[in-house]
Amino acid sequence: MAAAGAVEPKRITDMAQIQRKELRHAYGYDDVAVVPGEITVNPEVVDISTTIAGLTLDVPILASAMDAVVDPNFAIELGRRGGLAVLNLEGLQCRFDDPDEILNRVAASDREGATAILQQAYTSPIQPELVIKRIRQIKDGGVKAAVSVTPPNTKKIAPAVQEAGADLLVVQSTVTTARHESRSLNGLVLHELIAEMEMPVLVGNTVGYAASLELMEEGIAGLFVGVGPGAACTSREVLGIGVPQVTATIDCAAARDEFQRRTGRRIPIITDGGIRTGGDVCKSFAAGADAVMIGSPFAGTQEAPGRGYHWGMATPHAELPRGVRVHVGTHTSLQKLLFGPTSRTDGTENLAGALRTSMGSVGARNLTEMQQTEMIIAPAIKTEGKIYQHLRD
Repeated sequence: MAAAGAVEPKRITDMAQIQRKELRHAYGYDDVAVVPGEITVNPEVVDISTTIAGLTLDVPILASAMDAVVDPNFAIELGRRGGLAVLNLEGLQCRFDDPDEILNRVAASDREGATAILQQAYTSPIQPELVIKRIRQIKDGGVKAAVSVTPPNTKKIAPAVQEAGADLLVVQSTVTTARHESRSLNGLVLHELIAEMEMPVLVGNTVGYAASLELMEEGIAGLFVGVGPGAACTSREVLGIGVPQVTATIDCAAARDEFQRRTGRRIPIITDGGIRTGGDVCKSFAAGADAVMIGSPFAGTQEAPGRGYHWGMATPHAELPRGVRVHVGTHTSLQKLLFGPTSRTDGTENLAGALRTSMGSVGARNLTEMQQTEMIIAPAIKTEGKIYQHLRD
């Protein structure tokens, strides 16, 4: 009992009075489905082309800027087939005149040893003359050269990128925002970089509406969507950050549409990471993507430099690796992955064919119409009625 004249402490008995953090549900590829349309279109007449920063791609698929996925030869082969590969200018290709020795050692090592090998290899300096050489190799192959750098190294590498005549520059990090605080007095300012470069500048990665809108206002030519969904990325485990790709794409597509409404300029968004099958590709476009970027499926092709292995961009980080080497095998060709024909029933080959067929099934004649397709929350979409598929032979 309180002493005379004392005030009893107020007790909160109504839970509604307690302020708590509210969580919203977010959805990945296995949580949703694309709803068939009221009309259908023959897949042969469907247009799957897209335009990214003035470049028209017959196949709306980009290859990730990762050492196990893209080298100049791979970039040429994908470009000739209508897609676009992005070369990592901070990777092995621009640190070693002949990176094969490092690639062979990574493939021959165990998982922990592979990370240590990469960490050591990445202490070798980036060589501007190799940046120029690799870009020119790609352009000499008769295709467009798209290249990637991280914000800390952009200013240092940009002059070589300009000299070599790259067609697209991607400034890419785990999380990118227009506003960034640091101790550096001369940090990267996106709108200044964009004004200086002679080619379009695309940025990534992000997952939110507000951050996407602010980046578009900086003058970027394209935006990559996805934090941590890749098969070889461990950012979600190490840092606890990320948003499932369907929700992330929907949110960033809403920012793109709002920016276009305000300015008349359309900034394409590229869903980057976590895509395994043709169904995932189709769901990305239904969620609003203008193109997709994939890594692991390309790493498993005969043309990829990874020798059947794949690792994340942040795997070589000296202090906090946020990627791991995974074994994907060498089980297909670039041609079969994109166009088939295939005898596989799991959707891992003929991605362009899957997209055409899905668009035909929903009555979408082009990607803009595919973006308007209805989607539903359907967590049982892959298991309903599939008991025999899940039984072992």
